[in-house]
Amino acid sequence: MEEKKGFFGRLVEGLTKTRNNIVSGIDAIFSGFSNIDEDFYEELEEILIMGDLGVHATQNILDDLRKKVKENHIKEPADCKNLLIESIKDQMKVEETAYRFEEEKSVLLVIGVNGVGKTTTVGKLAGKLKNAGKKVVIAGADTFRAAAGDQLQEWANRSGVDMIGGPEGSDPGAVVYDATQAAKARNADVLIVDTAGRLHNKKNLMNELGKINRILEREYPDAFRETLVVLDATTGQNALVQAKEFAEVAGITGIVLTKMDGTAKGGIAVAIQSELNVPVKYIGVGETIEDLQKFDSDEFVNALFTTAE
Repeated sequence: MEEKKGFFGRLVEGLTKTRNNIVSGIDAIFSGFSNIDEDFYEELEEILIMGDLGVHATQNILDDLRKKVKENHIKEPADCKNLLIESIKDQMKVEETAYRFEEEKSVLLVIGVNGVGKTTTVGKLAGKLKNAGKKVVIAGADTFRAAAGDQLQEWANRSGVDMIGGPEGSDPGAVVYDATQAAKARNADVLIVDTAGRLHNKKNLMNELGKINRILEREYPDAFRETLVVLDATTGQNALVQAKEFAEVAGITGIVLTKMDGTAKGGIAVAIQSELNVPVKYIGVGETIEDLQKFDSDEFVNALFTTAE
């Protein structure tokens, strides 16, 4: 439990900028209004949208809040703060089956543009799964970026897992093929595939992902499939745009939000889940393997509304 508690502390600390951006504004509204009227809701709406929670989630949160205020006959703004917190949590609920890939033989396809921490996320996930007693193979299918293979090899060495790669410019499909053979030969629990991150040429990306998918279906048909898109939280609404674009070319099953510790735009976690109906599965608040953790919506919102020491 120590790591979990430690992570909550890091989360509280990491969300400081987001908290200053959102929560202080909310507190000002709750203390500044003497009754709950349209102006009150309008001010609240503005704060939430400015805090990167997104229009869709904000509408849902406020609709929910209005309903609860009515049902509970609440008159004082201060009395509905906890209801607001609950409404935000409701927008972020994730199904319990979200981590099936940990329980059965699976392939984790990791996608995302360059610079968001994709390769690092692959390395951290490999380390976490290895620490949980899983046999992991990494496929370095990002053969497009010169340093990607070296960076991944470093993580593989650090985590003590096998990596299958190819020279720069080689065919990503061939790397994935080799990796499936290695995963089968070594009876791996999880195969993690790092893919090339370029969105500006969607057609290439679609073709490449299509090819990788066909190879996986043919060579590794019995493996459970998970496709995670890695997004940089510091980019706020731009991360949401990227998520939507990736959702068009791949069947995304989960989101990894990195760099949550360096941003005032942490509210984007709420927006993404609400808009795409795809759960945020991991968030990163730092450099180490421990700084990437499963996303817990209750914990996230609690940390957001907790004052950092």
